[in-house]
Amino acid sequence: MADDELNPSQDPIPEEEETEANEASSIAELEGLIAQKDEALTKANARITELEQATAQSDERLKATNDSLAEAVASYKKVVIEAHPEVLEELISGDSIDSVNESLQQAQGMITRVRQGLEAEISAVRVPVGAPQRTPPDLSGLSPREKIQYAIGSKR
Repeated sequence: MADDELNPSQDPIPEEEETEANEASSIAELEGLIAQKDEALTKANARITELEQATAQSDERLKATNDSLAEAVASYKKVVIEAHPEVLEELISGDSIDSVNESLQQAQGMITRVRQGLEAEISAVRVPVGAPQRTPPDLSGLSPREKIQYAIGSKR
């Protein structure tokens, strides 16, 4: 410590100037970094705006495409109904071409099952075509008196 006190040539003023110079360069460096950050932020905001616009355009195109698809599916459903008059219109449903085709196949399967059931029922209860054969009435269940009355009544 004694050496420090004896050496009057050391002046604390240059250290302050050096510190101020370092602080000034640090401030200038930080201000440059802030300017770079501001520029990067401006670019990022511009990019966000571009992406938002692109997203809005994409949403509009998607809506238009969905509307067009819905119209196409409705037209396809109408054509399928006209092409298959044996299928009830209520049995064909769906909001895509695949679901319309699937419902058509299910409806045709149901129609086939119903048709087979009706054909089986009709064949089980088959009635011969034409008039029945003429046969004399069965008199075996009549009493002798009834048989006589029948015979007398039929000759009149």
